[in-house]
Amino acid sequence: MTREMFRSKIHRATVTMSELYYEGSITIDKELLDKANILPFEKVQVVNVNNGSRLETYTIEGPSNSGMICLNGPAARLGAVGDEVIIIAYSQMNEEEAKNYKPRIVLVDKSNKISKIL
Repeated sequence: MTREMFRSKIHRATVTMSELYYEGSITIDKELLDKANILPFEKVQVVNVNNGSRLETYTIEGPSNSGMICLNGPAARLGAVGDEVIIIAYSQMNEEEAKNYKPRIVLVDKSNKISKIL
């Protein structure tokens, strides 16, 4: 049996851009993706702290150290520039992996610069 487990997240990032007429997805600063162990094109859940919306999409790598968090396509309807979001990645794990896994949590400041990694 496998379990779907919380693997990593970027916690309370600030949305910096919104591109409604883009194909879809979320563009995230490469440095944040790397530190959170999230790959480009990986499926993530985006939880909007300001309005409670949740969406699933995939990631696109943005410029490193830019602080970019851009909601693209339909996701742009679920958040606005300035909203805080939590970006969560999950993984399938067997029982033993699930019991021993410690998620990576990347905390950021209001400019989406890393303040702490847990």
